[in-house]
Amino acid sequence: MHDLALYRKYRPSKFSEVLGQNHIVDVLESSVETNKVSHAYLFVGSRGTGKTSVARIFAREIGVSDNDLYEIDAASNRGIEDIKALREGVRVLPFDSKYKVYIIDEVHMLSKDAWGALLKTLEEPPKHAIFILATTEFHKVPDTIISRCQVFTFRKASDAILKKMLLEVAQKEGYELDSGSAELLAILGDGSFRDALGELQKVINFSKGKKIKREDVEKITGAPKTVLVNNYITAITEENLEAGIGTVRQAAAENLDMELYFKLIIEKFRAGVVLRYAPKIEHQMAADLSEEDLAFLRSLTKKSARFTSKTLAILLREYQNMNNAFIKELPLELALLEILKTE
Repeated sequence: MHDLALYRKYRPSKFSEVLGQNHIVDVLESSVETNKVSHAYLFVGSRGTGKTSVARIFAREIGVSDNDLYEIDAASNRGIEDIKALREGVRVLPFDSKYKVYIIDEVHMLSKDAWGALLKTLEEPPKHAIFILATTEFHKVPDTIISRCQVFTFRKASDAILKKMLLEVAQKEGYELDSGSAELLAILGDGSFRDALGELQKVINFSKGKKIKREDVEKITGAPKTVLVNNYITAITEENLEAGIGTVRQAAAENLDMELYFKLIIEKFRAGVVLRYAPKIEHQMAADLSEEDLAFLRSLTKKSARFTSKTLAILLREYQNMNNAFIKELPLELALLEILKTE
């Protein structure tokens, strides 16, 4: 069992370690080099994309010590009295730095009166004060606040970036993670570095050996089993509607995350389409798929013409309907019906 959470242990400490946010890092590095630092920044992005980490790195890069760095969680310090106390503290000169930096996380949680108080500070900030506001819900931030900040939007990490990070972290921790396992953990991370590392930690903590296989990841995380993904795809290629519907119902009976299940189906089916139409790049796909998955897809693409862009488009369209479906398995069933043209 690890005492220190992996996401804390491997949190980036300098700009060169930040992954997937080059469009932000380049601008901030340039502003540090040219000494053109703004008094207020708004970092926007989903959870675990590096907003707070980049804010801390930026503070260090402009020479702010720990004594002059303040982190405030707006979720628990959201009232006007909290912001009034902050405003009083802002007036005090830094202890041993040129600037004082205030990182306000989950800033969208501030009350209406607190927003008003913060706005007054942002309108006439002391020269030594820099504010970095972070939020996962940009639409809840008042326009008057946004107009006084430099806004940076953090992107969700791609599965490829997360996979590479997970493989490197697992190796550093002394574990052997196969490609398929890393791919699944990356998908489970859903664009979040923190969540992906959290899933890896869960697997490491409960793994009995140093070699981690995909079936271990499926068992520990509760992710859909490969056999259920394969059975759905096989039902399409064999034009067997009954088998496909049966597989979907089995997945529902096991109380799986149907959205994740559908995503895994699409990911693998897409690989099959690429394999069918661009077989020369199979060696490149070996980095993303296990040998078992490659053999499975190789076998199906040779005997089925169902691996087409049209079929993939139907799957993708129905996947986009998942959030609106009160019966979560319905989009999977509708996709089968449309693909196999059965009324």
